Parts: sequence; structure tokens; C-alpha cells
Amino acid sequence: MIDKDLKNLNEPLKKNGSNHPYLVDESIWLDELGDSHQTTSIETPVNTEYLNKSDAEKMVKIQHHFKEIMETLGMDLSDDSLKGTPGRVAKMFVKEIFSGLIPKNMPDMSLFENKFGYKEVLLEKNITVQSFCEHHFLPIIGKAHIAYKPGNKVIGLSKLNRIVDYYSRRPQVQERLTRQIAETLRQVLETDSVAVYIEAVHFCVQARGIEHQGCTTVTSDFGGDFKKENVKHAFYQSIQTKI
Repeated sequence: MIDKDLKNLNEPLKKNGSNHPYLVDESIWLDELGDSHQTTSIETPVNTEYLNKSDAEKMVKIQHHFKEIMETLGMDLSDDSLKGTPGRVAKMFVKEIFSGLIPKNMPDMSLFENKFGYKEVLLEKNITVQSFCEHHFLPIIGKAHIAYKPGNKVIGLSKLNRIVDYYSRRPQVQERLTRQIAETLRQVLETDSVAVYIEAVHFCVQARGIEHQGCTTVTSDFGGDFKKENVKHAFYQSIQTKI
């Protein structure tokens, strides 16, 4: 349902005209959609007009608007500790935590001949996941475990980490993140036998709303041989084994 506070805010503003600058668009403010983690596509929803802008243009715009947000909250930006914050946030958004929105940042998928003839499962465990919930812009922190069965080609191990990092560095939904990683690897490796398993903590659950600590969200995507119960079971055992 639409947040009650926002709906109550709308009522007096509507009386003053439908184009009031502070009128909340109820059609897009749907907590029910966000909290249920529904998503419309495996593709990240983006506006190509803004994607094509330079980093400098984006940072100027973000800095301006974040300054307004801070001032609206009542913060004094003349203070030495705060006056540089809008610029720092703008740089962080564009250059760091949301850099995965830029297609040119997609890592180079270097493949190598499988000269050893290795045909068993290759597993990379405990890959760092650092992302942000697209519904509340709060952190998602966790680990990814990725496995595949090689064909004639193998991929450099660090590329698995870089793929996870690329798709994590954008506003995300964990379900979509899991599928984006899995589908990219299937296309690159030309095999369906790929498994992706992510376990993560969502600060939109811990720091707002229900405010429950210690909850972990788990998502997975299994294809090819990993749909076989014995292979899937071996995968689960392997990711639980500590070195």
C-alpha cells in the first residue's frame, strides 16, 4: 500500500492544485512493490539519456541535489565537516558504488584453452558482494559462490570476482543480481552448467522498517548439470567446507 504519511501529505497539497511542486506521485511510490522484492526484468532499469552523460556532468547534478537534500533535513552546510559532503557523495556514486551502471566498465572476459582437459566442477567461493538495495539505497553486503563445468574454454579466476563486482556496483535486487551473473557466465563460457549462490545481509531490513538483525537472504541459480541433485548436493557441501 502507499505509505500513509505520504498519502496524508498529498491531501492538502492536492487542494492547492495538481501541479504543486511537493506533490508525491502515488503511482510510483509503492512500498508494497519494493518490500516484496518484485522486479520487472533481468535487465537493470536504466535511462540511457543519463547513462550517456559524462562523469563530470553526473557529479555536478548529484552534488546539487544532494546538497538540497541535506539542507531540507536541516543540516548546516557551512560547517567544515559538512560542506564537502555533497561533492564526496557525488564522486562516490559515480566513480565507485554505482560504477557498474556504465557498460564500458564491464570487465574483459578473457578465456583460455582448456589444455588440461579439466571437466569437473570449478568453484570460486566467498566472492565479496557489496551492492545497494534499489528500493531504499541501503547496503547489501554478502558473499557469492560461483561454479561451472568447463568445456573447451576456461575463464581466469579473477574474472569471476570482477563479474560479481560489476553487477553489484549498481542499485540492485538480489534476485536480479544472481541471474545477471549466471546468465553472463553462460553466454561467455558457452555452457549451461553454471551455478551461482549468494547469501547477503540487507540493511533495508536491518536499519529501517522491521529493523531485524541477523537475517540473511539467500538466492541461487542452477543450470545444466547443476540441476542434477547429486551435483547440486556436492556444490552445497563444497561451499560449506572451510579451508
